[in-house]
Amino acid sequence: MFTLWPATVFKTRPMSTEVDAYLAALPLDQREALTKLRARLKALLPDHLEVMSYAMPGLRQPGPKGKMVIGYAAFAKHLGLYPHSGTVIPLIDCTPFKTSKSGVLFTPDQPLPDALLEMIIRARQAELAAGYGRKG
Repeated sequence: MFTLWPATVFKTRPMSTEVDAYLAALPLDQREALTKLRARLKALLPDHLEVMSYAMPGLRQPGPKGKMVIGYAAFAKHLGLYPHSGTVIPLIDCTPFKTSKSGVLFTPDQPLPDALLEMIIRARQAELAAGYGRKG
């Protein structure tokens, strides 16, 4: 038997345990790199909620209707940072890192610099503040 939880529980429930489990399952180099990234993101977005979204850890705006700001994930040959938007990364010079429309790729031995991380977050926050993604 299982219990159905109201949808609001999932929107506000802290997800640190799930994020901890995600990180614990990674190879040591990836785990260390993403644990450091997690701390840096939390420092830049201290009031945001840590969640799992699209099977990756990330941070979303506070409140019941808070939007995803940033997510990160590990893959076989790289790590990725994803601002949950297809328009942020193309606006930012992420050289020398590889990018896709939705994210920037990096490795444990070449983490994202603080300045780049901050630019990506600020661009995503500006996009959200301007109403990106709202149905009108």
